[in-house]
Amino acid sequence: MSSGFDIVEWAAYAPGLHDQAAWLAWSAESYLPKGDDVPALSEMPAMQRRRLERVGRTALQVAYWCQTAEVADIPLVFASRHGDIQRTYEMLEALARNEALSPTHFGLSIHNAIVAQYSIARSLKQNYSAVAAGKSTAEASVIEALGLLHDGAEEVMIVMYDGLLPDSYQSFQDENCAEYAWAWRLKKVGSAASSFSLDILTSDRHKPEVTSDLPHGLDVMRFILSNETSLHFNDGTRHWCWQRHV
Repeated sequence: MSSGFDIVEWAAYAPGLHDQAAWLAWSAESYLPKGDDVPALSEMPAMQRRRLERVGRTALQVAYWCQTAEVADIPLVFASRHGDIQRTYEMLEALARNEALSPTHFGLSIHNAIVAQYSIARSLKQNYSAVAAGKSTAEASVIEALGLLHDGAEEVMIVMYDGLLPDSYQSFQDENCAEYAWAWRLKKVGSAASSFSLDILTSDRHKPEVTSDLPHGLDVMRFILSNETSLHFNDGTRHWCWQRHV
């Protein structure tokens, strides 16, 4: 399976970063986005939009921007390390108080709930998946997308998103957190002609990674928007190498 791919279109959202021009400028500074901005998500019917928490609205806003009405129904890969963790944490607090759980909140807390809401709202019929792989969640989403392209999909859309951890989880945090989402529409190309590739390097080919103050999923977006030729990332026994070929 080829590790090369092209990005046909992209979209991203974070506090203070609402359009492509702002994101391109941000990629040269790579600061941690902070703020209370919430996307309007006006493309989604209000009755369905109200079911989403902040992180879900952010994820679906970039999905609508990246997969406009003119784009064909394509497979979807939604990726998040923590998912809708604020909703999950609120339910855990309710359990600790011996309160009954809301079936609606429970149903909307599972990891594929956000992509399911998107698929329902847009009457999509292609397959979708939700992945989580710790710090390597961005890499897992691309591997999943490459498999779908290898199986014959013309394009696949990835949506990577995450939010802030509840205060009670701060002591377990192993990287900085931020509220953000980005979406890519990927297409398959021959490895020699690809714009980007993602590989796992063997131990004798490891190169030191450059430390970043960004959560890794956001650092991947910074790399894609920058002019850097490679991004190296160690996650336990895995050493990931992102490369730019154009």
